Amino acid sequence: MNQALELAAQALFLSNPNPRVGCVIVAPDGQIIGQGFTQQAGGPHAEVMALRDAASAHRDTRGATAYVTLEPCSHQGRTGPCCDALIQAGITKVVASLQDPNPLVGGRGFDRLRAAGIDVVVGPGEQASRELNIGFFSRMVRGTPWVRLKTAASLDGTTALENGASQWITSAQARADGHAWRARACAVLTGIGTVLDDNPRLDVRDVASPRQPHVVVVDSRLQTPPDASVLTTTGRTCYIYAAVQDKPRQAALESRGAQVIHLPNAQGKVDLAAMLKDLGHKGINELHVEAGHKLNGSLVREGLVDELLVYLAPRWLGEGARMADFGPLEALAEGIALQFTSVDRFGPDLRIVARFEGRDRF
Repeated sequence: MNQALELAAQALFLSNPNPRVGCVIVAPDGQIIGQGFTQQAGGPHAEVMALRDAASAHRDTRGATAYVTLEPCSHQGRTGPCCDALIQAGITKVVASLQDPNPLVGGRGFDRLRAAGIDVVVGPGEQASRELNIGFFSRMVRGTPWVRLKTAASLDGTTALENGASQWITSAQARADGHAWRARACAVLTGIGTVLDDNPRLDVRDVASPRQPHVVVVDSRLQTPPDASVLTTTGRTCYIYAAVQDKPRQAALESRGAQVIHLPNAQGKVDLAAMLKDLGHKGINELHVEAGHKLNGSLVREGLVDELLVYLAPRWLGEGARMADFGPLEALAEGIALQFTSVDRFGPDLRIVARFEGRDRF
């Protein structure tokens, strides 16, 4: 199962919006005869890749055991049911990490395997598989993506100087790692302030990736320029969420391939909670936020952030922009409880991953 989980991790940048799944097929004598991981959406799943691997080497799968990191699917989507492929291959035992949260599957794959006389064991590798697919589980169970807010700051929490200068507070090593987190996300979110001030591309450049994440812009007044860099990367969609109706501006953006969605709240801003629901409907599993302190503050204040990805440089910068604007609080007890999940070093910088307490209980 550990080997299957390692294979699943190879789908990290590849399989979105499908889950990252690995499969290892073991013959009755204990020899590994096939292995694989889920390919790009519309391509074969891990079980089929493992069966193809065995077939290409003319290895007999009858009587074998399949170790798979998620319940084999039972429905007909862009690919056929994986449980049927295992049954037809003569597999006699399936060891799976956990049940698929997709309501189209949700135990039906296990039921079909058992009905075919296959021994099914569920549990080994459960936590690791769930963590690898935290965004997929979030979308299937909550209907919204897993929201990860990334920020880079000095040790005293400054993300930009008073004059707006922010490139670069952290090192090239930290920025490359940040691109790896972009690459695993289904979409990168920013605000109109960042688009107007920095004109970023928000694409993946510093790591090899077979796909580019989509881009989401929170733009209440529909100010995104039609020549903005977020609209120039091919192979992805730019979703612009607005509060106002402006047909000429919308037409100009749509002519550049953007999709404009109107979701106003009572204050004339974008309804951020409704936006996350809509992104869930669009198949976004992990939403990677790279925005300014105002939008960051709004997301935190509304309780919409699940996880923080913070890079801290060994610098002391004093006054300037902060990570997020919210508050002020009246008491320390009002502070948001976090749980550190990892602290690592990238070049001279620290990377801290912290979760908002209780957000992963779904």
